[in-house]
Amino acid sequence: METTTSTLDAMTGFSERKGFAAQVQRALHRYPTLSPAFVLLVASIAFTVLSDGKFARAGTIGIILQQTAVMAALAIGQTLIVLTAGVDLAVGTGMLLTHLVIAKLFFERGLPAPLALAAGAGVGIGLGLVHGLLVTKIKLPPFITTLGTFYVFQSLGLVYSQARTISKNDLGGLNSLLLWTGKELGFGKLKITVGVVLVFVMYLVFTYILTNTAWGSHVYSTGDDMEAARLAGIDVTRVIISVYMVAGLLYAIGGWVQLGRSLSASSNAAVDVNLETITAVVIGGTSLFGGRGRLSGTLIGALVVSVFRLGLTLAGVSPYWQNFAIGALIIVAVGLDQWIRKVAK
Repeated sequence: METTTSTLDAMTGFSERKGFAAQVQRALHRYPTLSPAFVLLVASIAFTVLSDGKFARAGTIGIILQQTAVMAALAIGQTLIVLTAGVDLAVGTGMLLTHLVIAKLFFERGLPAPLALAAGAGVGIGLGLVHGLLVTKIKLPPFITTLGTFYVFQSLGLVYSQARTISKNDLGGLNSLLLWTGKELGFGKLKITVGVVLVFVMYLVFTYILTNTAWGSHVYSTGDDMEAARLAGIDVTRVIISVYMVAGLLYAIGGWVQLGRSLSASSNAAVDVNLETITAVVIGGTSLFGGRGRLSGTLIGALVVSVFRLGLTLAGVSPYWQNFAIGALIIVAVGLDQWIRKVAK
């Protein structure tokens, strides 16, 4: 009798644990931003303690926001692509090419700043169109397509710029429209830039588009089940092409933010941003299999990456171990995504 009672107690305990895990699983499936928000909170508290309070200072927070701006801008486009079950490995080199075009048209061709920015936007959209056509018409996998264009865009940027850095004076000085995104804004001891505000507004706009427009609904449907979306009357080819084109436009805007951030144009800027955008998207809870995710999660994911990098630096951790920490975060995030996806099965 005692053995039977012990067995029943053990089974009950196991059932309760399983039930709690299922509840967590369902909650994370319904609210994918919960886990990255928790990671951000815990990391912020931990780094504040490890740095003797330096991490929580307004100056440090301002630096984190400024460092996050370019990555977060590009991560919007990356999120749109991942939502359609694709990926863009050329996000960084695409951004570099567009910001070099903007800078050189202004400096060497004498084009007015608004027209130079418009030309950069056109180049970004064109790069996205190339990706979209290769993926939909030629049927190349997004991973292979963007891996190839990563090197193509990188080479074009080097050839076009001749590996030369265009300085802030060449770009019209600090009062130039091209460097406007680098203008500093003060909120007490907190110092941010116009670029930070611009990126935040971009998140608000695209969050609205994804959640309140037919196009946004089609993006989610295409990524969730492309064949079902096609049978429902959605032109999935047009949706995917449009997603890559919009992403290209966002990369051009990211290039503008980069100009303000570095106060120069260089083919060597933001060299790690390609993988950082994917990291932000994955940590932010967007499924690599498409159809599930929120831009709010991507923004939190971008902040997590910046928080870890600066926090570990303040804590005196070697850069080698910083990359180890980011890599571990990616593995955990993907594993968590796989576990969350099972909730519907």
